Parts: sequence; C-alpha cells; structure tokens
Amino acid sequence: MDYNTQRAHLKLREYGRNVQNLVEHLKTIENKEERNRKAATLVELMKSINPDLNKDSSDYDQKVWDDLYIISNFELDFEGPFEKPKPEILDKKPDRVGYSTNQIKYKHYGRGVEMLIEQAVAMEDPKEKEGAVVAIGRLMKSFYLTWNKDAIEDEQVLKNIKQLSKDQLDINLETVKELGLFDSDKKPASRNFRSNSKGGGRRNQGKGRRQGGKNGGQNRRRHN
Repeated sequence: MDYNTQRAHLKLREYGRNVQNLVEHLKTIENKEERNRKAATLVELMKSINPDLNKDSSDYDQKVWDDLYIISNFELDFEGPFEKPKPEILDKKPDRVGYSTNQIKYKHYGRGVEMLIEQAVAMEDPKEKEGAVVAIGRLMKSFYLTWNKDAIEDEQVLKNIKQLSKDQLDINLETVKELGLFDSDKKPASRNFRSNSKGGGRRNQGKGRRQGGKNGGQNRRRHN
C-alpha cells in the first residue's frame, strides 16, 4: 500500500501531487531545450488546475512560474520569462499595512462626519450651507444614538458642529428646536403649520360661502 504519509512532502498543496511528480520528472530531462518546452507546458497545466488565482493581477504569470521553482525546491534548471526567485522569498514577511493617522475628535461620529463638515465649510451659498448643517446635525444625532442609550440634546450637537468646523458653521438653535431640524424621524413643524393654514383657509372660505348663501336667501325673501 502507498500512503500519503510515506510520500514526499507536498510543496504547494493547491497544485496536487501529480504536478509535483511531473516537476520531479523535469529534473531528469537532460536536454535543456526540451526541459524548457515542457516547463512552459507544465505552467499552463498549473494555471488550469488552480483557476482560483487572480488572473487579472499584473503579476499572475510570474507567480505561477515562481510556484514551479518552489515546487522543484529551486533545483530545476530552465529558462523562463521571469528571473529565478531566491529561496528567501519563502521566509519573506508581508509588508505592514499602513493605517490612517487621522485623529478623530469624536469617534462616535466618525471620520465621515468630519469630511462632510469640511465640505460644508467650503460651500459659498448660505442656504446650501445651512441645509448642510441640518443634514449633518441629523446624521450626528443618529450616530450618537447608536453608541449611547441616552439621547443627545440639540445644543450639544450644534456645539460639536461648531467645534469641528472651527466656528465656521452655525445655525439658530431656537429654530432647530422649534422645527425639530435635527430629528430625522420628525417632520419640521413649519410643514404642519403651512398645511394647517391651508386647511384652515379652505374651511374659512367654505364657512364664508355658507354664510353668504344664507344671508342672500334672507335678503331675497325680504325683497319679495
């Protein structure tokens, strides 16, 4: 019986033992030109065996050729399209991932809110800038509630906006409270006020027509 535990250790498991056996066979070929041709054929076979490799990557071809060297334990002598890698690449550690050094003043708001404030500061139209402050205030209030059980007051939200904008953004606090501008789940009171005014106007007009019709009937009876 032939057990895997008795076989040679697989260098790269993703290609399987048959590829590793073919690589060992390549080592026995004395004619270098023939060895080069069969090495190129074996690389194409390795590509089809391992389709999960990122073929869109710029170093895709070089990686497969490097894998051939690795499987041969860097002992296979052939001429490939890329420079032969050094055995030290197996011990090379990946580059450290660079982290952002931006210091976020209020972590519960996040860097995104700070970027929105920077864009709002750059606005020239006062109305657009005021609308941006309202949108940012609503966003900040909702972000705060995801991190804290207690609600945050409008005064504190506006204070944070002024701090983050270095006093370049502001809005009337009383208007914010009266219309609920920082409450995303609450319609501004001004809309309700306008709709009530329109409804009241229609009701008053209807009342006036009814009163006019009644008085007109009384006047016609007196005339007759």
